[in-house]
Amino acid sequence: QLQASGGGLVQPGGSLRLSCAASSIPSGRYVMSYFRQAPGKEREFVSAVVWGGGSSLYSDSVKGRFAISKDNAKKTVYLQMNRLKPEDTAVYYCAAQARLIYSSISNPGAYGHWGQGTQVTVSS
Repeated sequence: QLQASGGGLVQPGGSLRLSCAASSIPSGRYVMSYFRQAPGKEREFVSAVVWGGGSSLYSDSVKGRFAISKDNAKKTVYLQMNRLKPEDTAVYYCAAQARLIYSSISNPGAYGHWGQGTQVTVSS
């Protein structure tokens, strides 16, 4: 179970933080990620964190602006989104999957657990 929160309306250049809390974290390689989907577009990968090792990945479109982090005690992942642009407007989803191989991290079809979507709107 994934419980997502955060999102909202922000002006271009502003910041927002999304959170995604897991009910449990299995041992071994466990990946928690964010995807987003804009109207009329496919769901796209945004960022991921590998729970055990702590390594993180970003799509080119958000690299340098977004930062993913995790709180082990709270079993929660955070996506800090800075310098937001209108093209960042989308419904953001958190997803999780155990034993996910590296090459599948950006593939939404590889994830079996999804949180509810949260709307992020960047507009003046």
